[in-house]
Amino acid sequence: MGSTPRGGTRWKRFAVVMVPSVAAAAAVGIGLAQGALAASFTVSGQEFKVAAGHLEGHGFSQYGGVVEGYETVEGGKKVPRPVAISSFDRAEINDLCQSLATEVPLLGTVYMRIDAGNTQGEPVEATQLYLDIAKLEADATFTNMDIGVAVKDKTRGPARASGVKDGQFSQQAELAVLDNAEQTAWATTAGTFTLRGLNLRLGTDPKMECF
Repeated sequence: MGSTPRGGTRWKRFAVVMVPSVAAAAAVGIGLAQGALAASFTVSGQEFKVAAGHLEGHGFSQYGGVVEGYETVEGGKKVPRPVAISSFDRAEINDLCQSLATEVPLLGTVYMRIDAGNTQGEPVEATQLYLDIAKLEADATFTNMDIGVAVKDKTRGPARASGVKDGQFSQQAELAVLDNAEQTAWATTAGTFTLRGLNLRLGTDPKMECF
């Protein structure tokens, strides 16, 4: 399906989990009903936080899905978790932060934080990028956007995630630009992920979280 140029579209503090909130409920609901899987592996029972000062993604597509993740209790069973699958052919990210809080015996809550892409002109670079998102807020601009495209007929973004059906709702754009993004996610996968200026830290200070 060809995309008719319509210029840029901008939403302040846009919840990019789906463009219109009604579409979000519909897409995720369809994904649940069809048993769509966003990834070919079982995710951990913990969400993690990701923040980015600026993300520029080329070849963007998005649709609803479900991942299976373990409950965090001892011996926890697998449970389905709805996600919005955002995918990019390639993306450049400045001021990337990823953090995870986890319980460690004797130590209590320990925070792991990764920072990268902070050097001007040297962003984090990713190809064939998939984000399984539970929540995201950002200032967002989309160029040449199509909303309501059947997944089978989308022409932008990498191949659809496994388990997603032909007629499922999706949306796509030539370019997606997110500023001041804050998201919680279950998984991230990429064909390549180049992190310049990587800095990993561990500690017990809650201020280590990205947000």
